[in-house]
Amino acid sequence: MRLKTLIRIVQLGIKSLLLHKMRSGLTMLGIIFGVCSVIAMLAIGEGASYEAQEAIKKLGSSNIIIRSVKPPQEKSMSSAKRDYVNDYGLTYQDANSIRATIKNVDTVLPMRIIREEVRFNSIMFPVQVIGTHPIYPDMTGLEVVRGRFLTYTDERSRNNICVLTASLAEHLFPYENPVEQEVRMGADYFKVVGIVRETSIEKQRPQAGESEGATVDHNVYVPLSSAKARFGETIINRSAGSYQAEKVELHQITVRFTSTDAVQTAVPQIKTLLEKFHDTADYEVIVPIELLRQAEQTKRIFNIVLGSIAAISLIVGGIGIMNIMLATVTERTREIGIRRALGAKKHDIVTQFLVETVVLSIGGGLIGVVFGVVIPVIVSHLADMKTIVTPISVIIAFGISGAVGVVFGIYPASQAADLDPIEALRHE
Repeated sequence: MRLKTLIRIVQLGIKSLLLHKMRSGLTMLGIIFGVCSVIAMLAIGEGASYEAQEAIKKLGSSNIIIRSVKPPQEKSMSSAKRDYVNDYGLTYQDANSIRATIKNVDTVLPMRIIREEVRFNSIMFPVQVIGTHPIYPDMTGLEVVRGRFLTYTDERSRNNICVLTASLAEHLFPYENPVEQEVRMGADYFKVVGIVRETSIEKQRPQAGESEGATVDHNVYVPLSSAKARFGETIINRSAGSYQAEKVELHQITVRFTSTDAVQTAVPQIKTLLEKFHDTADYEVIVPIELLRQAEQTKRIFNIVLGSIAAISLIVGGIGIMNIMLATVTERTREIGIRRALGAKKHDIVTQFLVETVVLSIGGGLIGVVFGVVIPVIVSHLADMKTIVTPISVIIAFGISGAVGVVFGIYPASQAADLDPIEALRHE
């Protein structure tokens, strides 16, 4: 019997709301926007966090990355010192010392970066020439899409061979196969033996010379021994009447360990070792696993902030529901008096008005969930951003919308139930 009564009350509540379709629809908008914003903002935040964490993971949780850093120059410099060689950064000795003295080292990958111009016939592009070892793709996730990568034979023989990124190959060889073609860099010709596709991590590596920190899509990979023999270790920047030269042996050393646990103990050892060979801090040590933990912590804080901001919309929507329901109680005072006179109890009146507020909030919540799922898809398509709609965000947003209906509907419902039946019947 109670179930039939409840169904009857729900039907009556829906019928009452449909009598004022426009008002009910506008009241639901606050809940719709609130639920939609909670889901959409958390989806965008989750997507951004996912990309950041994936980028850090590609650096390798069992890796330590050491990069050369140009030390700050003196603000005032006499004319006699304008012609000088700035010698800084990592060295081959650093790489050999780490390999020989640090425990649990699996692989040491050195890297040297040179700014050059690559030419093929009349086509010319500024590029980064990256001297490295054949193990590079295994440690960075670099994908070989055509031909091959560098080999240890190339390294030992200092062969003039190179591997181009796919974007560079498309510009240099728009109508022909780049493999087995020769390109010119500096005073030497290099045979193209392969094409690779870079991830976003390779594009974010530190740059050489004045472009340090910029993103360069056109990269050329050559054996480290060939880079040293063909381009030397000194970069000369000429200006009017003077020149400045920078000597950097290695721009980056990536150290891979046998296990993740070995990374934490190796960090202080590597820093101590480098301090012995470097008078100034012309290097930085990057630990991807620490960055990953920081990113996870940042993600949690970010989601809490975004969720809190979006939840304010739900509270505003709840206030709107309360306001409308209080106005509805005033309008329907005579109806309430008639129901009380016919035998309706206080809890029947409370249930009727509470059902109406819950129907508004649940209906708005369902529509908001639909929009909240669709909007991140549109954002991903238009802005080329990754968004992730998690089930927990949908459950939380929809659950809060239902709770808002109950919390903000109790007061108007109780106000309606407390009306004096005699006074209610006299109301015009």
